Amino acid sequence: MDSQITALLSARDEKALQLLRDTYGGFCHSLAFQIIGNHQDAEECVNDTLLAVWNSSATVRADTLRGYLAALVRRTAIDRLKAQTAQKRGGTQFAAALDELADILPSDDQVERQIEQRELTEALTAFLRTLPQDAMRIFMQRYYLSRPVQEIAEKNNMGKSAVKMSLMRTRNKLKDYLQKEGLL
Repeated sequence: MDSQITALLSARDEKALQLLRDTYGGFCHSLAFQIIGNHQDAEECVNDTLLAVWNSSATVRADTLRGYLAALVRRTAIDRLKAQTAQKRGGTQFAAALDELADILPSDDQVERQIEQRELTEALTAFLRTLPQDAMRIFMQRYYLSRPVQEIAEKNNMGKSAVKMSLMRTRNKLKDYLQKEGLL
């Protein structure tokens, strides 16, 4: 299906957008909603994401389409959330998840921020590869997909306290790792 979508995108056929919405619309909406907490805004994020895919159709590959969509919709939702919460702090699961990482992650300075983020992304990727599969899955569910702790516990057949403990231990390991790498 993904190769058909990318072929239609390359041909600039508008059917690709409908196929994208039919195939990945629910996935994208769910991800945006987890971050924003509002269905209407989540739908706007999906629409913005589809437009971005259409505009970058030449670079979209079938083997990375789902991940590409997830990254785009996530970035769109984060940008929308930042705009909405510029004057006040939001109460979504995403904001709560970011609060948990706030003590560990470096602060934002304009020019250095992009370089820092690239280095941080590389360090996070390397760190995640060092984790046991269960710890990595729980970490990703919480901090990438912004899932509530209760949902993570249910999906992984664990208690809430076990999930919280796993997240705390992983955050501590992440802090140590980032300090060792000189990123804190």
